[in-house]
Amino acid sequence: MTVVIGLTGGIASGKSTVSNMIIKMGIKVVDADQIARDVVEIGKPAYNQIVKVFGKEILQHDNSLNREKLGALVFSDQKKREQLNKIVHPEVRKEMLHQVNEEKELGSDAVVLDIPLLFESKLTYMVDKTILVYVDEEIQLQRLMNRNGYNKDQAKLRIQSQLPLKDKRKLADEVINNNDSLEKTKSQLEDILNKWI
Repeated sequence: MTVVIGLTGGIASGKSTVSNMIIKMGIKVVDADQIARDVVEIGKPAYNQIVKVFGKEILQHDNSLNREKLGALVFSDQKKREQLNKIVHPEVRKEMLHQVNEEKELGSDAVVLDIPLLFESKLTYMVDKTILVYVDEEIQLQRLMNRNGYNKDQAKLRIQSQLPLKDKRKLADEVINNNDSLEKTKSQLEDILNKWI
């Protein structure tokens, strides 16, 4: 039986690093963010719906979505953000389930759903087990500032827009402590996967 694992974390917690380790181990990772980009490509149902609801002003010259414009529009207006989510989220879930079912049909031991907002979006029903990539707040702040060139306030704002990692800790089946070296992170990951697979 294929174990469906939900992988989550917070911004700059190292989730992508862990995700890449999983891919190198030969396990399929279904990336929610990538799918969210794919389902809004020109001509896809979600794209057509977005243009219908938000108008052609949110398009670039090549007719692709202007993510900056759309982002600015929905982040300042909760109603519009909910409208956008109602269009995009069902399409993302449909594609994720499709990819999970493909892995099940192949008889894979495991498939990992990389979902940044796994708990916030209440998507745990899609998975059998959950892994949280955890870092202490100070390290998360420092990594985000270094990675994106944010000042302290900008970085804090982005971190605070998500459920705190210490709260997610209580919700996860397993936690990978990513405060230390990559070797330690990888060894924790291997221990968890060996237990489940």
